[in-house]
Amino acid sequence: MNFDLHIGIDYSGRETPKSRTPALQVYASFEAGGPRKILSPASTEKNFRNWCRKEIAEWLIHQARTEVSFIAGIDHGFSFPIDYFKRYRLNSWPEFLNDFCKHWPTDGDDTYVDFIRDHDGGPPDRIGNSTDLRLTEKWTSSAKSVFKFDVQGSVAKSTHAGIPWLRHRNEVAEHVHFWPFDGWVVPTGKSVIAEAYPAIFKNRYPREGRNTDQQDAYSVTRWLSESNDRGFLDQYLRPSLTVQELKIASLEGWILGIL
Repeated sequence: MNFDLHIGIDYSGRETPKSRTPALQVYASFEAGGPRKILSPASTEKNFRNWCRKEIAEWLIHQARTEVSFIAGIDHGFSFPIDYFKRYRLNSWPEFLNDFCKHWPTDGDDTYVDFIRDHDGGPPDRIGNSTDLRLTEKWTSSAKSVFKFDVQGSVAKSTHAGIPWLRHRNEVAEHVHFWPFDGWVVPTGKSVIAEAYPAIFKNRYPREGRNTDQQDAYSVTRWLSESNDRGFLDQYLRPSLTVQELKIASLEGWILGIL
């Protein structure tokens, strides 16, 4: 499997989708070189500007509509544990996305995740237990629940902020495979967007002056590029799971890089 471009995105659930924050970092590796920092399209030679979540979604959609084949790893959960699906009688990932967005419309221009968590009527109708783990999180030593807010290393806020943008898959379905929800086998010629967990990779590579968020995005990018170049990426796209585990993970999602 060959890609022209490898992308690592360190995500953040801070503030609103239009808020620019240094916690959002994008790195990319082209065929001819190693990972490099990608600046927000709003940046100019004289005026540097951080990314915002809305801009990242728009940038990925633009990439998908070009002739460049890419694989992107994004640092937030793409779905919830199987018990959540059972509790709210959800039978597919697209159904989950639509239902989630009704109760957590965190892609609204002026919406904070905490606004929805703490609104006057109490928590949203769709919540989970902070001890609930997806199968992929149980396969790691450090991944936290997508429902565990307000702790060091939490991905809950970034996950609740990021999931609504995944519904834009409908705009790029012809070009992009959302792994593993669109299937464990990636069709030839399609780009890939997958969930990544930088903690797996970040200590493999020297920091070289990058801050924590930059190192996270850099390490995902470099691992994707190296794994692809060495011919190992295919095996990570097909983790060694039983038939039942594959069925569960098709709804819960899977962290690319965990076998």
